[in-house]
Formats: sequence, C-alpha cells, structure tokens
Amino acid sequence: MSDQSPNRSMNDRPPTYDGRGSKENWFQRTLPGRPILKWGLIVLASLFLIALLVGWLYWQSLYRGMPSLPSNEQLWAKGREQAIEFIDSEGDTIAIRGPRYGRAINLEDLPAHVPQAFIAAEDKRFYEHDGADTQAILRAVWANVTSGETVSGASTITQQLIKNLVLTPEQTLKRKAQEVRLARQLEQRLSKEDILELYLNRVYFGSGFYGLGAASRFYFGKNPEELTLAEASLLATLPQAPSRLALTNNMTDAKARQTYVLREMVEAGFITTAEADAAKAQEVSLAEPPERDPQFGYALDAATERIDEILPTLPGDLIVQLTIDADLQASIDEAFTKRMSEDGTALKASQAAGIVLDGDGRILAMYGGVDYSKNQFNRATQAKRQPGSAFKPFVFATAIKQGLTPYDVRRDEAITIDGWSPENYSRTFSGPMTLTEALKDSINTVAAELGQEVSEEAIISLVKNFGMSGDFQPLPSIALGSQEVTLSDLARAYGVFMTGGTRMDPYLVERISNSRGDILYERPEYDKKRVYDRRDAETMVAMMERVITDGTGRRAAMKGWQLAGKTGTSQDSRDAWFAGFSAVRVGAVWVGNDDDSPMAKVTGGGLPAALWHDMMVLAHEGLEPQPLAGAGSLITLSPMAQRRIAFYRDLGIAFDSAATN
Repeated sequence: MSDQSPNRSMNDRPPTYDGRGSKENWFQRTLPGRPILKWGLIVLASLFLIALLVGWLYWQSLYRGMPSLPSNEQLWAKGREQAIEFIDSEGDTIAIRGPRYGRAINLEDLPAHVPQAFIAAEDKRFYEHDGADTQAILRAVWANVTSGETVSGASTITQQLIKNLVLTPEQTLKRKAQEVRLARQLEQRLSKEDILELYLNRVYFGSGFYGLGAASRFYFGKNPEELTLAEASLLATLPQAPSRLALTNNMTDAKARQTYVLREMVEAGFITTAEADAAKAQEVSLAEPPERDPQFGYALDAATERIDEILPTLPGDLIVQLTIDADLQASIDEAFTKRMSEDGTALKASQAAGIVLDGDGRILAMYGGVDYSKNQFNRATQAKRQPGSAFKPFVFATAIKQGLTPYDVRRDEAITIDGWSPENYSRTFSGPMTLTEALKDSINTVAAELGQEVSEEAIISLVKNFGMSGDFQPLPSIALGSQEVTLSDLARAYGVFMTGGTRMDPYLVERISNSRGDILYERPEYDKKRVYDRRDAETMVAMMERVITDGTGRRAAMKGWQLAGKTGTSQDSRDAWFAGFSAVRVGAVWVGNDDDSPMAKVTGGGLPAALWHDMMVLAHEGLEPQPLAGAGSLITLSPMAQRRIAFYRDLGIAFDSAATN
C-alpha cells in the first residue's frame, strides 16, 4: 500500500484567501519564497494610484486661477488701449491717436471670399469643431514630439480670440489648457458667425492696426466691403505674422503665403482654381497713407480736452467727429505759414493764432501757432493777452444798450481818470465826433470817457453775458482792452453781434461713438439764449462795418461781402488783433510773441487784418454773398451836424439824432 493517501488533509491544500485573513498572510502563503515579486506588485499598485492622484491634482491645477469668460460686450472692448480716431465734418479721418482700431464690420456685409480667406488661412475646420480642434491638437502634439521642437500650435480662430482677449500670450501647458476650455465655453455662448465677426474686428494686422476695417483702409484705401479676392487673401496672411509679413515692408513673403491661402481656399471649395490663379496674378496697389498737416494737432488737443469733459471715463476706442473742415484747415495753415514767414519775420512777429466759426458756433478751423511740432501751446484757446481796441465794441455796445446812438457826439480831447490819462495812437486830438467815428478810428479818449459814462461794472456784465470768461476788474483801463482774454472768447463774443444778439456757444466735438457705431455723445439741439437786443446788435453791426469800409480795418475788406469788425493793438505793439464777421462766418486773429516782446509797430489794421482777410476768403469759398443784418444802415453826418449835436449836448438838451443831416 502506498504511503500517500488519496485523501489529503486540510493542511495539505494550497493556500487560499478566504477573506478572513490578512493580505499580507495571503501573499506570504501565495508567494512563498518570492518577496521581490510580492513587493514589486505592491509598489507598482501604489505608484499607479499615486500617479492617478497626482495627475488628477495637476489637471485641476491647470484651471486654478482661470479667468471667467467675459461678457459679449466686454469681449468687444477688452484689451483695447486708449485710441481715438478723429474725423472731420465730412466723415474723413483726420488723425488717429493710439492704436488704429477699425470701425466695426458686419459679417453679412462682406463678400463671401473675405471671411473665407481667413478661415482657409487660420482654421479650415472652423465650422466643424467645438472651439478646439481635437484632431488638429493630436496632429500638433505628434509633430512637436517627433520634431523635438514646437512646430505647430493648432489654435483655432476661437482659441486665438481667447488667447488675445482673455489670457496672456505665454506658451505654457496651463495657458493652453485654459484656452481650450474657454474656447469651448465661448462656442456654447456665441454662434460661429458671431465668433468669426468678433475675430475679424479684433485681430491684429500689424503697424498698429486692429480689425479688418482699419487694415483695409490703411493698406488699400477702401472699406472691407470692397475688398477683392486678391486683397482679402493678402490681408489673411497677416494674423500669423503681422510684423514680419507687413505688406508695406515685406510684400514678397506676404505673396508667398497668399499662395498658400488661395490653395487652401480651393481645397475647401470656396473658390475655383481659375479664381485662385487670377487672384495670385493680380497686381495689388497699396494706398498712399494720407498726409495731414501737423498743425491739426492744435484742434485735436483742444478736442481731446473736451472729450475728457464729456466722458470722464473713456472706453477703449472712440471715433470723434469734429466740426473741423479739414480742407479749410489745411488751406488756412498754408496761408498763415506763408504770410508769417514773409511779413511776420520782417515785423518781428514770431507767432500768430486764428479761429473761424459758422453762425451755429461750429469751429471750422483753428490755427494755434506757427509750428505745432515745436510747441503745442494753443494760442487760440489757451493764451490770454490784452485785446486792446478789439475790446472797444463791448464798451460801445453797453452805451447803445443804455440808450445812446451812433450819432451821439463826444469830444476827442485830453482826459484824466483817477490819475490815468489815456492817449490816442496818433498822439493828437480831433475834437467833437460821433460814436461811430470814434469806434471807426479807434479813438482811445472817447472810449475811456464812454467807459466811465456807462460804468465798468456794466461793461463787465455785458461781456460775461456774451460768453467771455476771465476775472475782469472794474478799472477805467478796461475800456481800452487792458484786461486779458483768449482769442476764442473774443471771437465768441463778436458772434453775438453777428447772430443779432443771441449768445454763441462754440464747439468742436459734434459726435462721439465707439468702433461698433454706438453713439456715446451727440451735441444736443438747444434754443440759443438772447443776451442782447436785436436792434441794438444791428446798430453795432452798422458801426463796426465802418471800421472795415473806411476805418482802421480796411485791409480786412473782402469783395462781395458785407463785413464788420474791429482792430486791436496793445501797448508797445505787444499784441495785435483783428476780429470780425460776415452773415455766415465769424473769426479772429492774433499776432505777437510768446515772450511778450514788442513787435515792429504792428497794429491790428496791418498784419492781423491781412491774415484775417486770408482766412475769411478761404472760409467763404463756394458761398453766395449774403446781406449782413444792420450793415449799411447808418447815415453820414456832416461836420456841421456833428458840431450842432455837440452844442446841444453841452447845453444838456436831448437831441433826436434821426433829425440830423
């Protein structure tokens, strides 16, 4: 009999794990004599679990601190630097300060080949993916791994939007992961058309131009709606390398990439091979960048100050329509430059300023100095200088308001007021004369006497109502323009006479919008405030007309137009002025030196009147002459009549000037 029994005892059975013992005992029974394998399995299992945990934690860390997706409105504005596009009264661009952001374009307004060019160049599966193209990502990963360097990024159009508008441009896995997640979120919120439209409006085209609208106008001088296939495919080359492929600097490489874009458009079924060949062969002409006189800077600075007042918090991009007539501004710049380089140099006058407005207060042109590039101080709006006799119309207007007439007579004779003895420019006296003659010939003694008669306080009240700013003091010399004013304020106040007694409120900013076309500000319509009686205003017009027809301002006369105005010269010819108006335009000119040094006997009737004439001839081009209310309404009194009026006045007898002749 065999010693081995067919029935094994319980102790002879293979070890099993019955769930009651420990795993360690099970391993010991299962793997007797194999501790390395046993511990190896333990370590591998532990490492696997740890790797899963670390991977999960790392994956979560990729999204830690990820910004939330901005609202649709914020996506249009986010990341924009401050930029202002100034356009003139006709809507043409004068200048752009800051980056060039194109005006918003609508996808539906574009020819089909325009967006198709960008899809072919940047994201051929744009209509198939959900914001991130998984196939492209896998291909890019394989290409980068096999090449040992980053050769492909696989960014979709949606991802490019997220990268440029929401995230930083750093090349890290974390940024890429966030980009993918946010891109997919954006695709859930916006339609493909909305995303493509946003992309075309925000993408960078180099040379400081953002958006298809800006690039189209800069490179080709046309709106995006007018782009040909050749032009659109060239612009589509720029987002990949906007600086390197800039059309103005590297057309050769841009044309090479255009070939790729056109080939991709053919493969996508957007265009035919024949159309691609024609576009590739087409000669594309780049537009010449518009040249604008740097003198526009004075008006642009003044407009910027006004914008800050209107909109204390400025959005990223603004389109500001000015009242400036760009062609008129350029012509006036040229005329002033020419005359100042000739006459100004000879007369030791180094600076000049001018401003012209229409009857509604629109500033059509502003000349702030002879060279903006050297000095940005605006002498039309910022400089305060003594207006001299150019202030006298307000003294006479106060007298007319108080009941005096143009025919009232005052004596040109020596006068002393509180120890002050004004003198005439001629250093002579002419005896009795009417107020009209005193204004026409700019007689200082009569103006000073009249100032005392009507009171300095009344004069100050009138000029304040006319719109002049400043801290005027009730001193006798105010009648001769000894207190400083700005050129723009002087023109504004003269506008009251021009408009028949209504206050003129000059303005430079007509409308403010953003690049999407949203109106942020529009100058409101309002009823003009009456600050002076109409008949009195027409009386002043009649008196001031004589200044130009046969007084100190004859050089300002303009053929075919009735004009009124006044010359002004401060002490020692430190300042010389001419201000005046027609029925449709009002303007003022100042000439002098920034250091307040005297000129070579320059008077308001000389160089300033000539400059004013130059400016107003240009400002009236193409306009039909219109009658100036009040002009030509005065009669000329004989010397006998004037003496008679003076005689009666000395006797204290009221005199009806209408009965004189």
